[in-house]
Amino acid sequence: MHSRRDFLHGLSVAGLLGLRAPAASAEPPPETKTLRLTQIGGACIAPQYVAEELLRSEGFTDVRYVRKAGRVETNKAVASGEVAITVGSVGPFLVQVDEGDPLVLLAGVHVGCFALFATNRVRTIRDLKRKTVDVKELGSGRHVFLASAMAWVGLDPRKDVTFAQHPPAESIRLLAEEKIDAYQAFSEEVQELRAKKIGHVILDSTTERPWSQYFCCMMAVNRDFARKNPVATKRALRATLKAADVCALEPDRAARLLVDRGYARDYDYALKTLKALRYTRWRDDDPEETIRFYALRLHEAGMIKSSPQKIIAQGTDWRFLNELRKELKG
Repeated sequence: MHSRRDFLHGLSVAGLLGLRAPAASAEPPPETKTLRLTQIGGACIAPQYVAEELLRSEGFTDVRYVRKAGRVETNKAVASGEVAITVGSVGPFLVQVDEGDPLVLLAGVHVGCFALFATNRVRTIRDLKRKTVDVKELGSGRHVFLASAMAWVGLDPRKDVTFAQHPPAESIRLLAEEKIDAYQAFSEEVQELRAKKIGHVILDSTTERPWSQYFCCMMAVNRDFARKNPVATKRALRATLKAADVCALEPDRAARLLVDRGYARDYDYALKTLKALRYTRWRDDDPEETIRFYALRLHEAGMIKSSPQKIIAQGTDWRFLNELRKELKG
């Protein structure tokens, strides 16, 4: 078991590799020393947890992770200002921006983490018509991503499929017993289903185009928090992007931290998840292309009314990302 000191040593090693930037010390301190982030399941958002010590080095002395009942409620906590900032699936963020929630997307964090597992009754996405798919929670990243995928192949997620909602363990059991036709798996569940040989994959967002060309998870901030606390916002984003690089460079250390702190249950599944995802794409990929792609798909799916241009104008701010890309080169 790696201790907290071991992990901090890992971060110092990451600093020697160029993940630290002297510009941070030249900035004024954050306007607030308190930062609230969300606590949700899924090793794929490891940068949010790996960032905890980095956030403290950025001047935040009171860092807390807030747990809510579900992903929809979690995102609403960011919109209300109860939580300042979070990493999460891009689709639900776009739905919230379309509905007028005060969220601002700051950067892409990683590509991939969803895989759709199905029984032999389903071979392609189009075969989902008149079938039952479990997505855990309507409005969640799983649900919105699958709706995007269905729209991509010409299906209407509002009427062509039945969405079931169960806890993940029950969903996996139902899939194994073929009592549902497919399950939208997420993060470590992908590794578990493969290890147990339950179902077969008909869509993997980590490896299959066009999904593998766009960010799956992005960082979002409450608009009022960002407006009142621009230095704190930039410092929080910097810590998270540094943590994404640490996840790419030392996935074993990051996976151990997730398990030790209770953010993941199985070390092997968490490690395989971290190794499969591309955490360094934030440096080069254009997050605006992700917004355009998913906004079009969600418009086709009937989930948003706004154009991509309106979503980008109302719900994004890339200034901090552009500055950090220059600072964190290497």
